[in-house]
Amino acid sequence: MKRRCCILYNEPAPGAGPDEMDVLDQVGLVEEQLQKLGLEVYRIGIGTDFMDKITSLLHNPPDFVFNLVESINNQGKLVYFAPALLGQNGFRYTGCPVEAIFITSNKKLAAKFMELGGIPVPESVRPDEIRRLHFGRKYIIKPLWEDGSAGITAESVFTYSPGDEPRIAGLRPDVWFIEEFIDGREFNISIFSGPDGPVVLPPAEIEFINFGPGRPKIVDYKAKWEPDSFEYRNTVRVFPKDMCGTMAGEKLSAICRDTWNLLGLRGYARIDIRCNSAGDPFVLEVNANPCISPDSGFIAACSEAGYELTEVFGNIINDLN
Repeated sequence: MKRRCCILYNEPAPGAGPDEMDVLDQVGLVEEQLQKLGLEVYRIGIGTDFMDKITSLLHNPPDFVFNLVESINNQGKLVYFAPALLGQNGFRYTGCPVEAIFITSNKKLAAKFMELGGIPVPESVRPDEIRRLHFGRKYIIKPLWEDGSAGITAESVFTYSPGDEPRIAGLRPDVWFIEEFIDGREFNISIFSGPDGPVVLPPAEIEFINFGPGRPKIVDYKAKWEPDSFEYRNTVRVFPKDMCGTMAGEKLSAICRDTWNLLGLRGYARIDIRCNSAGDPFVLEVNANPCISPDSGFIAACSEAGYELTEVFGNIINDLN
């Protein structure tokens, strides 16, 4: 008898933007790969009815759930509800466990965990800690909970100057935080579970083309989701040769493995890192259960490393919670 898998995902609301609709591309790819592995696959999308939908699985339980829930009611802070309910009801599921998803969904909390664990991270403060900011230093305002560059624009980056206090004081500490801006090379490193531990894929670098001195080199919302924008057309993913098999590349890989182990990541993840002008790396963000749509960085890194997707997905479903 075939193993049965339920793909659980957040159903985009009517009129949803491209960052929400992207989950449907992920569902399609996962379905295709699991069918190639000989599984029986079906889908369930959740919204405000997420508790009823998850508990309804008890009537005809699947062998496991492929968890693609990225938010609930488009709120990233609720993303851990899905794995929490799956675990509570005794379902095995893919990807990172509820504890890792909860910690990494709050970027400031994740940074604190990493700092305490010896992982290099940029200095960050809450908006109500304005006294800790330094005049003349460059910072970026980031959403505390949301992924996919939601809420990030070119105006998010600023050099702290006298007169900025009212703008910062108006930010809600439960929604935003302020992080030191690392003005240097940006890398996205994808990882998946292997039989002998985490497999760190080749680092992808984001190249910022034609970005003049007045335009901050960041992957903002436009760069990710608006194909007609300057930002989208001029932020390009490459796999730099100077990071393959070099000491610099090994340093990034070691940080990723340490972060994976420290936060208890499983299945698959992506870690975003920036290096300053001296080449020192800083972990910006840990993406538990990152995007795995066909055009995602994770899938591109698998291809760059020569992995067949069926092998990758086979490893993911062999590391169930």
